[in-house]
Amino acid sequence: MKIELLDNRRLTGPNLYWDAPGALLDVAVEEGLTDKSPAQMLTDAWTSQVQALMQGVGWDHKRITSRQFRGGVSLIIHAPIDVLYAACELNEVALASAIRILSGKSLPSVEQTIEHLAGLVAAECNPALLALQSAAAEHQVPFLWDDDEVSVGYGKTAQVWPANELPAITEVDWQQCASIPLGIVTGTNGKSTTVRLAASILAAAGLRAGVTSTDYIRVGERILEQGDFSGPGGARTLLRHPESEVVVLEVARGGLLRRGIGVERADAALITNIAADHLGDYGINTVAEMAEAKFIVRRALGEEAPLILNADDPESVQFANGLEHDIVWFGLNPESGLMKRHLQAGGDAAFLVGGDLMLQSNGHRRMIAHVKDVPVTFAGAARYNISNSLAAIMLCHILGASDDALRSGLGNFSGDADSNPGRGNLFEKNGIRIFLDFAHNEHGVKAVAATVNAFNADRNIVLMGQAGDREDKEIADLVAAVCELNPVRLLVCDLPGYERGRQPMETAQMISGFAVDNGIPSKSITLFASPDEGVRDALANAKPGDCLVLLALSQRDEVISLIRDFVAKD
Repeated sequence: MKIELLDNRRLTGPNLYWDAPGALLDVAVEEGLTDKSPAQMLTDAWTSQVQALMQGVGWDHKRITSRQFRGGVSLIIHAPIDVLYAACELNEVALASAIRILSGKSLPSVEQTIEHLAGLVAAECNPALLALQSAAAEHQVPFLWDDDEVSVGYGKTAQVWPANELPAITEVDWQQCASIPLGIVTGTNGKSTTVRLAASILAAAGLRAGVTSTDYIRVGERILEQGDFSGPGGARTLLRHPESEVVVLEVARGGLLRRGIGVERADAALITNIAADHLGDYGINTVAEMAEAKFIVRRALGEEAPLILNADDPESVQFANGLEHDIVWFGLNPESGLMKRHLQAGGDAAFLVGGDLMLQSNGHRRMIAHVKDVPVTFAGAARYNISNSLAAIMLCHILGASDDALRSGLGNFSGDADSNPGRGNLFEKNGIRIFLDFAHNEHGVKAVAATVNAFNADRNIVLMGQAGDREDKEIADLVAAVCELNPVRLLVCDLPGYERGRQPMETAQMISGFAVDNGIPSKSITLFASPDEGVRDALANAKPGDCLVLLALSQRDEVISLIRDFVAKD
């Protein structure tokens, strides 16, 4: 039996497995021809060893779980937040012992092993941290912690201390600590746009909104830091910032699976949609398993906090069956069975009727805006941005925005390359349209294709690429979706720095082959070493009546600069 440790990490918040912190091992296990699966054999051996070690250091030895996936297994234990590094070590020692058992080897002295682990626990334990956590829960005050800082309260009420200089419980002014409205947004596509629409609405409501995204941390109009902050670290930074009055967090799959949710409680959680993307990472190999990962956000919801779901998304609808959470819906089709029943029962929802974006809450139904007054919908052509707008309406309504703020915020958000770079940006010059989008999976590209095809251009010229860490089928499905644009030219670019296990140009060659399989003549396909090279070619050869569809997944800023230079030229 071949066993390989893939990852050993802390789970610092509510996660795929439970609402508690813990330590996790991802282990690859080669399948064999035995009556019992090797993954199950390993799990059984690990269970006996980890329970003995946990009991030996004084932990609840029954708080363990496991999850088998294609090619491996995850092994998880619970531990208090102050000893998670020691928990990672204990978990790995248990795995090593399990492997020895399966290999027929003797084990080292259990007493010495427990003595060693107990020493690690004693060195790491932090009673002051646990006391502060417990007191915050008792006072119903938000609590955040990491290796460097610990805090109670959000926004201007946040009190923050260095992790090694924690106060006594009596020294904390609990009466000054408070929460602020907090929403969480996740999903496969549309997260960033929805978060930015929400920020525009909340600004129209007169609130200084803080947002995290894969591009930056921002409070009001001020960007605090640029980069991917869709994980717990970005959430903590924003929630501790004294200027944050309301917060919307973009939460990505990677952060949810690596660490869990960065907050223990939220006022609402929104899932835009669920589709195939990044399959194969962290033991998530199917769309159904991806749904499990996205629905982690429900663990941050209290009894009164709703889960906002897309009624047009089959995976969300299916996973929602049997959930006990309060669910509100958004969707493009109010006549679907689910939405119709929900509305007739007086449930809260945001939905489309003709060209009107509607909101129903507390049994009261009213129009918020018409699609022609919401710039990101391109007068209704961008159906996916109508969906994102409905999602933002529902989220911001729950966070306290008035109908007027909803209407103004949607109208104020242009969705251009300044406010929403790389996500449905439309440029025009001399009868040439240029549509720039970050769509990088089948689901997203199909949405782009439906939008662009509504433009009725004379010719569609498409630029695309893909990172090398996608499965072959994901790449094939992506190419098939691109072919729905019927491109007269397909510009396939390599993504330097994103080979991720493949050779340079290998992914580009695969895309070219799949395109030919889908009926694109090989003479219509051109390969480029980078996106900017492909964009230069597209711009140089564009003609009036063309639509250049630039699915630029890297070099975004360079691409936007090239387009702007092209548009500005006489």
